[in-house]
Amino acid sequence: MAKKKVAMLTAGGLAPCLSSAVGGLIERYTDIAPDYELVAYRSGYQGLLLADRIEITRDMREKAHILHRHGGSPIGNSRVKLTNTADCVKRGLVKEGQNPLRVAAERLASDGVTILHTIGGDDTNTTAADLAAYLGANGYDLTVVGLPKTVDNDVVPIRQTLGAWTAAEYGARFFDNVSNEQSAAPRTLVVHEVMGRHCGWLTAATARSYIQMAKDKEYVDGFMMNKQLKSIDGLYLPEMKFDLDAEAERLREVMDRAGFVTLFVSEGACLDAIVAEREAAGETVKRDAFGHVKIDTINVGNWFSKQFAALLGAERSMVQKSGYYARSAPANGDDLRLIQGMVDLSVESALNKVSGVTGHDEDQGGKLRTIEFPRIKGGKHFDMSTKWFGDVMDVIGQKWQAAD
Repeated sequence: MAKKKVAMLTAGGLAPCLSSAVGGLIERYTDIAPDYELVAYRSGYQGLLLADRIEITRDMREKAHILHRHGGSPIGNSRVKLTNTADCVKRGLVKEGQNPLRVAAERLASDGVTILHTIGGDDTNTTAADLAAYLGANGYDLTVVGLPKTVDNDVVPIRQTLGAWTAAEYGARFFDNVSNEQSAAPRTLVVHEVMGRHCGWLTAATARSYIQMAKDKEYVDGFMMNKQLKSIDGLYLPEMKFDLDAEAERLREVMDRAGFVTLFVSEGACLDAIVAEREAAGETVKRDAFGHVKIDTINVGNWFSKQFAALLGAERSMVQKSGYYARSAPANGDDLRLIQGMVDLSVESALNKVSGVTGHDEDQGGKLRTIEFPRIKGGKHFDMSTKWFGDVMDVIGQKWQAAD
């Protein structure tokens, strides 16, 4: 009788949980189902389509705890949508005339896999949902259980995605150094661009972490290096209305008084307006396999810098992005605890043949459960009525309104 086999893959962008989640899955199966073979598909769904896999050896199992100390993904990532056949053919992942879902299903069957764990965001897990539906409709005996990771905490209906807490902490650490640039030249404008296409949670949480970090520092009275230099003067999210003229008038007073201005900007703030502006000018805006605008080509932070620099009379302006630094960090203590709970449930669900995505279900009182695949979607907006966000905006001294 063939041994039972578990496969795992990580996909999408990085988040500070992938390495730990892989390590946690290996440890959990080693503890409660040591007879199961473990494999990982290299570079996500790409490896699944190309039969590129990593065999998890006994030595790798014994040293899996080391993965909790690392960022990145020990098994590699990619962005592949199994229902986007044209893109899969173009990239050489399947041949012309092949259905990527069928190729993936047959690969899993031929590899003897009975459980697949997907670790990723909404795109990864909606793709997992497509795959699970195809497997079920075509008689394949396979359970698919997803773990939710996104740095911007934007998966419906999950209360907290893996890696987001860590990304906020490391984004604040990043900017703690960058903020010192305010002492480099008079009338400096510094824009900190934070990841978050549709959801402002990470920008707001990074601001909260940074404000606490600055508050806890000790300063010498009389020097420029003080709480004012470490302040945030404006914060802009996709969920907020944006009035350039009103904000420029407010921030000009800050620049004239303090000699510098610091802004935190979500990479999705005013994104639709910027894309529309560029397309109206005849520019072709690049999109990925999922149809999303390739946000790194838009440079939202640069747009904000250009809009404000002249209006504020800035003599020097700069844009700094914490995204790659923050998303590549190892998981912090809060995320490690979250990962452990979700990993334990995902293994239990897999062994009981329950497919879905593990997470604290906001529609069921925040209960940790395996959420049904059809209910998983991206684009969850940040709830700006949460008390801590109001506290952050009070510290910044900025009035705000929710977008229509």
